[in-house]
Amino acid sequence: MLQKVEALEQHTLSVLVDNEPGVLARVIGLFSGRGYNIDSLTVSETEHEKHLSRITIVTTGTPMVIEQIRHQLERLVPVHRVIDLTAGGKPLERELALIKVAGKGELRVEALRLADAFRAQVVDATTEHFVFEITGRSAKIDQFIAIMKPLGLVEVSRSGVAAIQRGPEAL
Repeated sequence: MLQKVEALEQHTLSVLVDNEPGVLARVIGLFSGRGYNIDSLTVSETEHEKHLSRITIVTTGTPMVIEQIRHQLERLVPVHRVIDLTAGGKPLERELALIKVAGKGELRVEALRLADAFRAQVVDATTEHFVFEITGRSAKIDQFIAIMKPLGLVEVSRSGVAAIQRGPEAL
């Protein structure tokens, strides 16, 4: 008898939690304790008066695993709401990256030309390096990094995905 193999999917989850010590550790512990991977994680207080924070998690799994993750997150005490942004339609997702490239001569000129094509901004420069700031979808940033590797890529710092659902609904 053949078993049906479910394909892996990447989903973006938005989790509204109390802004208090230990909440992030509990959420991450849920993932690590069950062997789930986090591809991207961002956290910030979003409603200061209500002491609420928003955790945006990008994870990969089968549809059944994603559903399990969502249900397990909902059961955590400091969690107010969990939304699978991917299941709700195509969410707006952006990431910021700072990318340091070292080079001279033609490599330097080429790095600047490509940065302009990607709408990356120069935020620091010397005669031997640039630091570019780029925002956009993760795939765009991945592509920019790949293009910069042969031109003298030195270092990358990424913010993680910030995401929001399209339309009038709110978390």
